[in-house]
Amino acid sequence: MPGDQLPLNTPTRKTAADFHPEVLKLFDQYVHGAISRRGFLAGATKYAVGGVSATMLLEMLNPNFVSAQQIRSDDPRIFAKYVEYASVDGSGKVKGYLAMPARVSATLPAVLVVHENRGLNPHIEDIARRLAIDKFIAFAPDALTPLGGYPGDEDKAREAFAKLDQTKARADFVAAYGFMQTMKDVGGKIGVVGFCYGGSMANYLATQLPDLAACVPFYGSAAKTEDVPKIKSPLLIHYASNDERINAGWPAYETALKAAGVKYEAFIYPNTQHGFNNDTTPRYDAAAAKLAWDRTIAFFNKNLRGK
Repeated sequence: MPGDQLPLNTPTRKTAADFHPEVLKLFDQYVHGAISRRGFLAGATKYAVGGVSATMLLEMLNPNFVSAQQIRSDDPRIFAKYVEYASVDGSGKVKGYLAMPARVSATLPAVLVVHENRGLNPHIEDIARRLAIDKFIAFAPDALTPLGGYPGDEDKAREAFAKLDQTKARADFVAAYGFMQTMKDVGGKIGVVGFCYGGSMANYLATQLPDLAACVPFYGSAAKTEDVPKIKSPLLIHYASNDERINAGWPAYETALKAAGVKYEAFIYPNTQHGFNNDTTPRYDAAAAKLAWDRTIAFFNKNLRGK
């Protein structure tokens, strides 16, 4: 995985550099359910100095959706709404967020957007709107639909996610792809982009959807080695350099991709944390996120539009 030399973030907002590496590791464990909130606070206490408590560290690391929003839901350039679709083999009915250009004169390529392990939160809706600005039809399902949907609170969302039936959730995302194929404005080719849990789901979908046209997992767990030969779509894989948990699976995944003759590109972004594309938290790295997103849009343009 080639690296890229990137400039530092601007000093106007908290970044990963403002936190002790062990605090970032604890936060990653907390976000992914390995430790509880109490466990994070207990572990972070020793790094809480200068009048900053462990609770304050957690508050600093938690998302700020309002300040990070790039495209407003009422932006006149887009049309966005919530819709439901059927998932016969999954949860029955699933809610999703549909975003597309406000003016569509011809059919467009589409992108399935898969969220992190908190469901369809405001950040993922913003990602869908960003794709709409780039003239894609974007659809972001909420895997938490059978449990009441994204609850508006990240802690509650993580708690709900731990109770989710993952077999049905996988079926729900496969069904979302089928639903997108029926949309009158979709011009045939569909890709997928996912982040963290969504990156893992994107890798999984690549093994299940033979006509998937492009797959972009951001720091997601690898597909099962035995399923890699089923992958027909090209992959654009993004990794953070400081992400031992996810990166540990890369060597075996790359070996399997090569053995199966899967077309792929993989990049590791120096001095970045898991979640570096998520601009709602200090783990965000502006330069790395821009580079990865520019590559993603170019990849979708090439494989979904043929540009």
